[in-house]
Amino acid sequence: MSGWRSSPLGQVATLQRGFDLPSRLRRRGVVPIVSSSGVSGWHDRPMVKAPGVVTGRYGTLGEVFFQDNDFWPLNTTLWVSDFHGNDEHFVYYLLQRVNFAAHSGKSGVPGVNRNDLHTEVVSLPMSTAEQREIADALADCDALIVTLERSIAKKHAMKQGMMQELLTGRTRLPGFTGGWAKSALGAVATVKMGQSPAGSSYNTAGQGTPLVQGNADIRHRRTIDRIWTTQPTKHCRAGDVVLTVRAPVGFTAVASKDSCLGRGVCSISTKDDNRFLYHALVYAEPSWSVYEQGSTFTAVNSNEVRSFILPWPTDQTERRAIAAALDAADNETALLSQRIAKAKAMKQGMMQELLTGRTRLTATEALS
Repeated sequence: MSGWRSSPLGQVATLQRGFDLPSRLRRRGVVPIVSSSGVSGWHDRPMVKAPGVVTGRYGTLGEVFFQDNDFWPLNTTLWVSDFHGNDEHFVYYLLQRVNFAAHSGKSGVPGVNRNDLHTEVVSLPMSTAEQREIADALADCDALIVTLERSIAKKHAMKQGMMQELLTGRTRLPGFTGGWAKSALGAVATVKMGQSPAGSSYNTAGQGTPLVQGNADIRHRRTIDRIWTTQPTKHCRAGDVVLTVRAPVGFTAVASKDSCLGRGVCSISTKDDNRFLYHALVYAEPSWSVYEQGSTFTAVNSNEVRSFILPWPTDQTERRAIAAALDAADNETALLSQRIAKAKAMKQGMMQELLTGRTRLTATEALS
């Protein structure tokens, strides 16, 4: 390929082991201490001049961090001690394509050995101008992802504030003046405790009814299809609230479809819309921690679930209005999450194209 070369990684970016710095020797300062999972503390003096690129040697593998300021890389990391004239940001993105996990333990020692990494052959443009253009294009993707992640964080904070106000009656939606009560869950909803079917009925081939046993069967607060049973015991309907009753207690989700309830969960449903109930239980999750104190195995029984107290508007219309407002906030966050997923997929596609030379940027292609 014109204008590109293939070289061992060690001739493109020399990696060096980081430096030990026990907590007792750390002093207050503004110098970032970089571990295998990123900045993990601060110190008063650096060991490496910026710009720098750091990745994990032990612990978290595959994460790559760019440092704009002088820093201290810990001994759980590898840092680039020599860029061999290559663009630092390009090297940062190039390292993100290295399969560090494949090199873990290759020398019989846990973790990644830099000498093994140095032998991996990588491709790169000979022109630093082309390297910079590639890095700039990928940096634009990163900037978009960061912006979206900040927007999601703001939406989460706003939603938490809405829940704190609307689910306690502290703030009322316009037009509502009805009463609120502190109601036991069993007084306003039907609680159905789960019961695990015979283990011989379990399968992963989709035969029978989806089985919900606990957190492993929940993703993004919705039940998922993981295990099925041909001998269902206790049932819940799509849209019912599902609550974990074994460690962790109190995690709240919604049944995506009619399912079988294992003994690690219960279903909770009301005669009208379950959405207010769902949001109220999500907000109340920290209150279940009382059952975790002093217990080696945390679980709650049916009486404890039914006696759990929730603030409850007596007006069904108000409950629905509050749920609609909170659902709208969740939908905004979900849309942002979808945009982040698309942006990350776009970045991966661009890395696959630009960091292999398969696709060349117009200006640099003209130079080669």
